[in-house]
Formats: sequence, C-alpha cells, structure tokens
Amino acid sequence: MLPYGRQSIDQSDIDAVTAVLSGDWLTTGPQVTAFEADLAAVTGAACTVVSNGTAALHTAYAAAGIGPGDVVLMPPMTFVATAATAIARGATVRFCDIDPRTATIDPNAAAALVDDATRAVVCVDYAGHPGDYDRLREVTDAHDVTLVSDAAHAIGSLYKGRPVGSLADLTTFSFFPTKNLTTAEGGAVAALDASHHTRAQRFRTHGLIRDPRQLRDSDEGGWHQEVAELGLNYRLPDVLCALGRSQLSRLDSFKARRARLFERYGVGLAGLPGVGLPARHGDVDPLWHLYAIRVHDGRRREVYERMRAAGIGVQVNYLPVYWHPVFADAGYRRGLCPEAEAFYGEQLSLPLYADLGDADQDRVIETLWTILG
Repeated sequence: MLPYGRQSIDQSDIDAVTAVLSGDWLTTGPQVTAFEADLAAVTGAACTVVSNGTAALHTAYAAAGIGPGDVVLMPPMTFVATAATAIARGATVRFCDIDPRTATIDPNAAAALVDDATRAVVCVDYAGHPGDYDRLREVTDAHDVTLVSDAAHAIGSLYKGRPVGSLADLTTFSFFPTKNLTTAEGGAVAALDASHHTRAQRFRTHGLIRDPRQLRDSDEGGWHQEVAELGLNYRLPDVLCALGRSQLSRLDSFKARRARLFERYGVGLAGLPGVGLPARHGDVDPLWHLYAIRVHDGRRREVYERMRAAGIGVQVNYLPVYWHPVFADAGYRRGLCPEAEAFYGEQLSLPLYADLGDADQDRVIETLWTILG
C-alpha cells in the first residue's frame, strides 16, 4: 500500500541518534537545548520542545493561562486534539467556519463570535497553508485575546515572508512521522512573549522551579525545587531531539521536494472532471503537508475505496471536530460551520511526502483519471 504520508530517514539521522545513545545524556541533556535553539532560528521565536503535538497544544494553552470560564475559538477542520486540550484546561470551545479555499479559519467568522469571555483564537494552518494572520491579529488585538497557531502541518511555511512561529503569540508544532519533519513522536511550542516561554518551559517539566531567585523557600538547600503551578511530564528526550536536529537540517530539501510534488499533481490533475484542486494564496509560501483535493458530485467515498483497493493510501483530513460523539453528547450540533462540513464531505488527501517518487505519483494520478476521467 502506497502511504499518504511517511517519514524520510537517512544515514545522517541514524548517526545522530546513535551518537546520543553512545553518550552520557539520553534525556534532559544538551540535545534538548540545542534543538530548541535550532527551532528558534527557523521559527523566529523562543521554543520549548515537548513529547508530542498534543502536548504542545496543552502546553500552549497552559502558557496562555487558559482555564475554567474561558472561551477558545477555533475551526473544526483539524484533529480533535486542538479542541480536546483546551477543554482539558477547563475552557469552552466555540467553532468558527473556514475559508473554503484553504480550509483555514475565516477571520470574519472569528470576529463574529469573539466576546468578553473569549481568551484565545486558534488558527490551524491546514495542509501547511498559513491562515490569514494579519486579519486574525486585527481581531485578537481589538479584543485583547491571545492568538494561538496550531501549525502541526506548517513548520517551514512562510506568510508574507515571515516564518510560521513568528506570527501568533503561541505556535504549536508536531513532529509525528507523517509531518514535515519527525522526531518519531514530539512537538514544540514557539512563544513570542518571554513570560509565555517561561510558563511553557515549566509546564512541560511538572511545573518545577529550580532558580533560587524564584523559590519561596530559597534557603532550603541546594537540592531544593518547588512547584508553584502544576504542570506535566511532557519532556522530549535527547535521543529524539538529536533526530529532530538532523531532520531540521534537511527542512529546505523537504520543502523543495514537496513543492515539486505539489506542482506535478497540479499539472497531472488539471482538467480532471469532478475534482477541485487545492488553492494557494499569493502571499504565502507553504511547506505542503497534505495535497487535499475535493471530489465533487458525492463521489468521495467511491474514489476513496477504489483508490485504496488499487493500493493507494488516500486519507480524509478531518471529520469536523464537533461531529465526534463526545462533542455531540455535550450538545454540539451539526450545521454549526456549513463551509467546514461541505469541505469535509468532499476532501481527500493524496499521497505526499519527501520520498514519494515520480513514478508512484504518476500512478496516483493515472488511477484518479481512470476512476473519474
């Protein structure tokens, strides 16, 4: 089965990991701070690495002070963790509809829903395409709320020449194997504000404080550490940080290859009946994570099943979050976000990853033409 996404591992990655395995530090060591510094150079903001993308979201919400009574606005076209981690902090989630061209949050929808209870607005950079950050910033600044970016798909993407990571107050990344770079499991939080960064660093290590200047009982002894605000163990070990550093050094080549594959799909699928191809705004330079087409005329399920029967691992990204039973049981109803629901009804992700060969991509294109042409 040709997968829709997979990691790209080479000998440099293996060498980086084995070097750490032969050393003194497997976790909480020098590779962690080095990876954070490398990420900061790419994202334009101070970074905290964590154990996975879900942990990154939870950490970002904690850093923003999200808690009971707060409202968080977000689009439903995302993985459930974007909402689940806000709810885990005690917040209420309200869903905003999407721009149907890019499946990113519609700033006008966010502006219509924001109120005095709103504490954060979340932009999900769907498929690697950055949202409309300038317009979103107008909304959040006008109401003094935090702008959060779920950029699980988008490390290496640019918006008006600025890197994703430098656009929102807090930005989260995922380094799952199908993402643009991998640490096997892992994630990161980029923070523009120093206080957000400090809170993120503490939260991922149980909330522990070791700096004598910040301890309540500073004369207890050299061993002493305190927890003033609860956190969790979301540490990312040195072994995986070493893999991430090696992967990050190849991010430009990953981006170039994915861009080339994106272009080849556009040429090969041009004119295919009943298919809408993904859009790209002129002011962005995405590192494409997904190639998301829309299959019209109610044929998405047919195409999905026939493609997989042909050994091509297409996927659907995503079920609108509030369609999940846990949200339905909490009172969310279908029809909240018509554009997102229409997008879900037609969306299909084609294989896209750095090691996808031209011949395999041509097979994907030819199979689609056979089904729909």
